[in-house]
Order: sequence, then C-alpha cells, then structure tokens
Amino acid sequence: MAQQVTPVSIGVDVDSRYLQIAHHGSSEVYRIDNQPGAIRQWLRSLSGPVCLAVEATGRYHFELVDRAHAAGVTVYLIDPYRLSRYRDGIGQRNKTDQVDAVLLARYLAHERAELRAYQPVSAGHRQAWALLKRRAKLVQAEGIVTETMKAVSGLRSPVKALKQRFARLKQAIERQLAEQIHKLGLQADYQRCQRINGVGRLTAAALVLAFHRGRFTKADALVAYLGMDIRIRQSGRYRGQSKLSKKGDAECRRLLHNAARAAARGDLQPYYDRLLTRGYAATQAHVAVGRKLIRIAFSLLKNQYHYDPKMLKMT
Repeated sequence: MAQQVTPVSIGVDVDSRYLQIAHHGSSEVYRIDNQPGAIRQWLRSLSGPVCLAVEATGRYHFELVDRAHAAGVTVYLIDPYRLSRYRDGIGQRNKTDQVDAVLLARYLAHERAELRAYQPVSAGHRQAWALLKRRAKLVQAEGIVTETMKAVSGLRSPVKALKQRFARLKQAIERQLAEQIHKLGLQADYQRCQRINGVGRLTAAALVLAFHRGRFTKADALVAYLGMDIRIRQSGRYRGQSKLSKKGDAECRRLLHNAARAAARGDLQPYYDRLLTRGYAATQAHVAVGRKLIRIAFSLLKNQYHYDPKMLKMT
C-alpha cells in the first residue's frame, strides 16, 4: 500500500511589493518580489505536494494565487478577521509580515481539513465584482461629503452640482456592470433575479455573481457565503444575543437589507408581518426577509425557474 504523503503547508503574506514566505515547522522566512517573473521562478522551485495559505488582500494576492492554482498547487484564501482571531487564540503578541507568514503556515497545517480550496474565477467575473465594490465606495464617499457640507452655509449650489456628478458616475458604473454581466453570459439569470419583488439591478447583480462564484449545493450555503447566517452564543445557562456572522461581503448585505425593506412592503409582507407577530424586532424581521430573498434567488438560479409570487412558501 502506498504511503500517503502529507503536503507541506506554506504561508505567504502578501503586499503590493513583496511576498513573505514561511514553511510550517521552520522559523525561516524568505522574501521574493510580488512580480510575475519572481512568482513563476519560486513556483518552479517547489517540490512534492504543497499547500499555500494566503491572506486575502483586496487585489495584490491575485497574481500569486492564480499562478499557483494553474501550477497545480492547492491554495487556500484566509479571511483576515479569522486569522486575527486565531492569532489572539494562540497568544501571538506580535504582528509583522514575517510573523503573519509563519502564522498562516501554522493555521493551514492545523485547520486545512476545515478549509475550502481556492477556485479562480474569470477576469470578467472579477471585474464585475470590482465594479460593484467601487460603486459602494462611491456611495460611501458621497455620503461623507454630503454630511460634511451640511454644516457649511452658502455651498448649496456647488454641493448640488457635485451630487449630480456623483449620480452620473454611479450610472456609468451601473452600465458597465450590466454590460459585464451580459459578456459573462449571465443576462438571463440577472433578469430572473430582477423579477423578484424588492430586488433591483444592483442586488440582482450581487446575487447572480455570488451564486456563480461558488459551487453551492444548498441555499443555506449561499446564505452563509453572503454573511447572512446567524451566529449563536451560548454557554451553560448563558444565552447571548444571536447576531449575523457578517463573514461575507458587506456591500452584498447592504443591498440585501435595502431589498428586504422593499420586499417587506410587497410580496413578502405577510411573511414580514408574521415575524413581527412572533416578537421579532423590525431589524430582525428585515434580516429574515433578506435570507428569504437569497433562498428564493438560489431556487430560481439552480432550477432555472421564473419568479412566481404564488409559489412562495411563507414559513
């Protein structure tokens, strides 16, 4: 019988300039440039089965993880918040790029069985996500500017002109997003989600992109991916307040909350009212409606159905 070989766990801390690399079981950390040529050369130097743990950085990790995956290396993207909690849990006091590389390798060595391997998406899919996130940043910036200018007199006209420019820029981003979804061949699913009462173009885009990002076998997996699942805190007689895990994308949750408020005034109002009757606060009820919207979208996308409010299950 062939002996099973345990893969070497490697942690890589990424920034815009360098990759800090550590092998589990070794205190040595070495550095290479975060450039295609240096990454290719390093990947060719690897021997035997290896696994990489890479902390998600926004965009600086894409060159590494995509090339590593193409080279047959199993890659795991680690959520920064989860790594931070792990650091606290083991009593790690220091935080440097080198220390984080060692920590990533240790985390992968001990927790690999519970992690999901990275699966790359197309450049078009990634661009669509980027447009959605950039629009969110634009909305945030608009809110900050508008709120700040309220306290300044005599600027109503310039502020109004600035808001109009913000509006035009948001519209331009939304047009590019719709075009990108069409290029990805997701137009039918995009329109399918838009027919759900309360779901607008942006929320439909977020749901479609999220659904096609992973291989979700059930609706609850998509709910968890979007961070809309409930985190339970109990110990002995203590019963803590249940809260959202918030593990997914914050912009998706914001869009779903707005969609839930609209749906609670439409097709899902009986469901929303029933939740209030059970003692739910308004915010809790809107969150539950948001989860219902995700499950509806999952069913429509998986089975390629068209939305029909008469088929809703108000449980």
